[in-house]
Amino acid sequence: MKKAKFAIIIVICILALVVFLQNTEAVETRLIFITVTMSRALLLILTFVLGFVAGLITMSYMMRKPKKIKTGNAE
Repeated sequence: MKKAKFAIIIVICILALVVFLQNTEAVETRLIFITVTMSRALLLILTFVLGFVAGLITMSYMMRKPKKIKTGNAE
């Protein structure tokens, strides 16, 4: 199963790299109050990384074990 996961990760990374390399022209991007000119590849990479980080944070939050609540009923 580990080999299958590793293979899927490699395929996704290669596909992402191909998409990044095919989109090198400059685009204007509005970020709240600023307009930034950057290559489309950089914009795609930033979006990919932000999505990955958001997924990791969400996964770590959902995998966290609930804390046991201590009751003050000492009899």
